[in-house]
Amino acid sequence: MSVKIKTKEIYEVQKQYKAFYTGGSVQWTADGTEMLCQNAGAMNLVSVTDDTVEPVAFGDADESDPVYTFALCQDSVVSAHRSGLLKMWDKSSRQVTKMWRGLHQGPITKLVFREDGALIASGGTDTSVRVWDPKEQVCKGTLRGCQGVVNLLVFHPDVESKVLLAAGDDVKINAWNYETRELVKSFEGHFSKVTGISFTSDHKFLVSSGRDKILILWNYETQQAVKTVPVYESLESVIVLPKGVHLPGLKLKSDKVYAACAGEEGLIKVWEMTETKIVFKQKNSLVTKSAEEGGLAITNLLFNKQSSKLAIVSADHNIIIHDLETFECSKQLSGFSDEILDLILFGKKDRFLGMATNSNDFKIYDTTNMNCQLIKGHTDIVLSLSANQNYILSSSKDNSIRLWRYDATNFSVQCIAIGLKHTNAVGSIAISKVSGKFAASVSQDKCLKVWKIPKEFNDTTDEKELTRLNCTLTELAHEKDINCVCISPNDRLIATGSQDKTAKLWDVSNLSLVGVFRGHRRGIWAVRFSPVDQILLTNAADCSIKLWSLTDMTCLKSLEGHESSVLRVEFLSHGMQLLSAGADGLLKLWSIKTSECLQTLDKHESRIWALCVTEDESVFYSGGSDSQLIKWKDVTDEKREREMNERKEVLLQEQELNNLLQDKKLLKALRLALNLDRPLMTLKIITSVIKGQEQGLPDTIHILRNDHKETLLKHAIEWNTNSRNCRPAQLVLNILLQQMLSGEFQISELNKHLEAALPYTERHFKRMTEYAKDLKFIEYTLHCMQPHATTTTRSGNKSDEM
Repeated sequence: MSVKIKTKEIYEVQKQYKAFYTGGSVQWTADGTEMLCQNAGAMNLVSVTDDTVEPVAFGDADESDPVYTFALCQDSVVSAHRSGLLKMWDKSSRQVTKMWRGLHQGPITKLVFREDGALIASGGTDTSVRVWDPKEQVCKGTLRGCQGVVNLLVFHPDVESKVLLAAGDDVKINAWNYETRELVKSFEGHFSKVTGISFTSDHKFLVSSGRDKILILWNYETQQAVKTVPVYESLESVIVLPKGVHLPGLKLKSDKVYAACAGEEGLIKVWEMTETKIVFKQKNSLVTKSAEEGGLAITNLLFNKQSSKLAIVSADHNIIIHDLETFECSKQLSGFSDEILDLILFGKKDRFLGMATNSNDFKIYDTTNMNCQLIKGHTDIVLSLSANQNYILSSSKDNSIRLWRYDATNFSVQCIAIGLKHTNAVGSIAISKVSGKFAASVSQDKCLKVWKIPKEFNDTTDEKELTRLNCTLTELAHEKDINCVCISPNDRLIATGSQDKTAKLWDVSNLSLVGVFRGHRRGIWAVRFSPVDQILLTNAADCSIKLWSLTDMTCLKSLEGHESSVLRVEFLSHGMQLLSAGADGLLKLWSIKTSECLQTLDKHESRIWALCVTEDESVFYSGGSDSQLIKWKDVTDEKREREMNERKEVLLQEQELNNLLQDKKLLKALRLALNLDRPLMTLKIITSVIKGQEQGLPDTIHILRNDHKETLLKHAIEWNTNSRNCRPAQLVLNILLQQMLSGEFQISELNKHLEAALPYTERHFKRMTEYAKDLKFIEYTLHCMQPHATTTTRSGNKSDEM
């Protein structure tokens, strides 16, 4: 018994996942529940405690006046804008409460609140620092002495001291009394830009970090450097840990100064400053070390005292939160995905989504709540991902492939093997779905390789002791770069597509060439096997999709509709439909049988590199160079059900309309005809009312809803185009125009309607005028003929009498 397969007709956007942090300021609320992040020229508020990651836009993003920086204190936010304005926001309502001009001669680069929120300090590119009273919106003073761009501002923790510290592009830390505007202290000891300042709990000491690869412990009163600690890495942030904080396996002494710092190495180190030694070094860092000396890996550290958690802000726009007691990662937030290169779904009911971006790490999302996990291992950009029921396979520009084991229960992924035989970037990979015993990879070295997946692996996390994947077969497959590889559903064939405009079919057992597919005019981007038929699909930069027979290697069908390169295609509905993605940012749904495009989806702004479809095909994900991950849902059944319900409702209303007409309830029938938008039926009702000389038509029109009146006006304008219907048309127009003049009827686009009605009305008026003239002429003629008619009648009467 054959099962009827339901085809797809309509997909709609269910969710769009956009960037919420693209670099710049990040602020953590005092209760540790939310973070305020800079997203290009806007601000987004993100919860760090909820299971779902749902960024909330802070105010209306104004592209003409973007946010440069901001500061957060309790329930208030202050932001600096391109226009030079400072805006005060209420965090709860996310609305502007106050606004004033910043007075800086250039952009404002740094903002900070005093601890009690009573004052704000701003630093700009004009080397000056200004102190503001946000209540009065006045500048309390201008502090000068920094050189270059002011990038660091810190209020002294003791409010009574009335001291503000700042650092610019020079190597000095300046401290002013902001009431007297006098420079009271100056700390000189760094040899490069100062990036961080943090006070101890007793306020007697402060620790500073810089890009000169040192930490300095300062005596605040004497301004002397007590200790200078070489850390051998450029630092971007430092935090003095308060008393009572616990680190894993370490009890912090109350009389010592402990400073947590981070920079180009991508991990947190805790230094005991008085003895200049490392007491804790992070081992489970999820941030990749900077590729260049002096480069960026970690850009900021944030400490939340209430939750006792430390947040890392990475150069890849990820925010990673660690619990200090265990230093385990409690939350990961991916602020910006850059260019999405590949997507895969895996796990039970396709619960997990793997994403490769322009990063050395790839990401795994739990699709139930979009919690993110960063997977670190590759040393260059990850280009491709593949998965089966047991493993994930990844390939990278570092010429390697890696095999990962995932644990769905703990939401964890571990690298268990590595393959190192390619001599150039590995652009595409595929893992066997049926047997799970082998994988295939293709590279820019023009080679196709088959790898054996072992049954046992070394139980280690040491990179050097990882199991090595055995490359069993290698073939120089194409003349140019190979873009894609795919394994057939029965694990017997491998297909490859290349920039040399050909696709090739290979036998898995010995990599012997089975066939070559020629016909594309440009390089082939992807190949796919049909899930049910002996058909191979190819899509290329020549804007076409081709279907090939695997038996005789001939082209069965060619689909054209994209106006630029087709980058990815997937089969749907048991091989009866296709879903394609193009470089023009369009997704298209195709019927293979009719070669027609059923739907075009236009939500992406640029190239769509990645597509992945769930097993039941109810949902698919797309991603591309616009950094958007979009979740699409099949709404075909809902659409069909909605159309059926609408049809039923229309049939019931039509039956009711016929009943009203049968019962001669014309005025009630008028409303129903307008509701159904039936111009001809409305005309018949109006004509019947005129013929029957029924009273109450103006009153009936008067009590109609505004939308019904507008519909009636459109119908009347339509009738007015025919001279036979001019009487009912002009009657309705007369009533509606009178109501319009009295203000009882409001209509949009009045000019458009009048322009449509006037020419025909003038023609009817001219014709009626001619009729009236003719009628008057006939009346005059009859009047002139009346005396002769009387004489003739009298003569006739006399002859009858004779």
